Amino acid sequence: MTDDLMLGAHMSIAGGIDKAVARGEGIGCTALQIFTKSANQWKAKPLVDEDVARFKAALAASPIAPGAVVVHDSYLINLGSPDDGKWEQSIAAFTEELRRCDQLAIPYLVTHPGAHMGSGEEVGLARVAAGMTRALAETERALVLLETTAGQGTYLGGRFEHLARLLELTPPEFHHRVGICLDTCHIFVAGYDISTPEGYAATWAEFDREVGRDRLRVLHLNDAKKPLGSHTDRHEHLGKGHIGETGFRLIMNDPLLRGRPFLLETPKGDDLAEDRENMAFLRGLIA
Repeated sequence: MTDDLMLGAHMSIAGGIDKAVARGEGIGCTALQIFTKSANQWKAKPLVDEDVARFKAALAASPIAPGAVVVHDSYLINLGSPDDGKWEQSIAAFTEELRRCDQLAIPYLVTHPGAHMGSGEEVGLARVAAGMTRALAETERALVLLETTAGQGTYLGGRFEHLARLLELTPPEFHHRVGICLDTCHIFVAGYDISTPEGYAATWAEFDREVGRDRLRVLHLNDAKKPLGSHTDRHEHLGKGHIGETGFRLIMNDPLLRGRPFLLETPKGDDLAEDRENMAFLRGLIA
C-alpha cells in the first residue's frame, strides 16, 4: 500500500497559499488540506493571478499529487439554515469557495452538511441539497465532498443515511461532482465503532449499503478524545484516543481504501512535530 499512499495534514496558509505546500513538503506530506481564506470570516481577498501561479508552481515542484489536495470551507457556512438571509449568505460564500478551488485547480471542497436548527432533518437536508445545487450550477469543476459529522445537536451528516439522502436530492447532472469525506473521529463519536475488527467491518458494510464506496474520495484520520456515541467533536492524536491503534491499523491495511488522500486534523504546534509523529505512527501500522 505504500506505493500509492497519499498521506498528509491540514496546513496553514499564513504568508500565502503557496506556503502551505512548503510546510507540507517539509514534513513529508504527499497529500494536503488547506483553507483558501480565513475559516472564521465571510469575506476573503480575491485570489490574484500571482497567488494562483505561485501555488501551482509550488505544488508542481513538490511530491504532493495535484489530485491529493483538498480545501475545507469556512466554518460559518450553514447550507441547512432555515433563516433565508443566513442561507443566501451561506450559498454565496460556498459558491465562492468552489470558485477558488477552480482557480487553484484543486479538485475537492470539503464541507460539513450543516445544521437544521430546529426545522427538522428532512427540511434541513432538502435545504442543504438545494443550496449545494445552486453553487454547483455556478461553478465548473471542483467536487463537493460532504463530510461525516459527529451528529451533535441539530447537525446533519452524523448518520450515513443523511449522506445518502443528500446524494438522492442532488440533480442527476451534478451527481459526478458530489462525493464523501469520512472523518474517523466524527463517525466514531456519532456511534460507528471502528475500534474493533467486528465494528469496523459492520461500519463499512453499512456505508457501502447506504452510500457506496465509490463515493468516498477523502478520509480525515483523527482519533477521538470522547467515547463512542458521545456526539462530541474533539480530535485526539492517533492511537491515544478512544479509537486506538487497532482502528487505524485496520484503515491503513484496508485494500478498499487505497488511492485516497488520508489527512490529519490533529492538534499541532508551530514546528509541526505532532504531524510528523502522527504520520510516522500511521506508516508504522502498514503490514
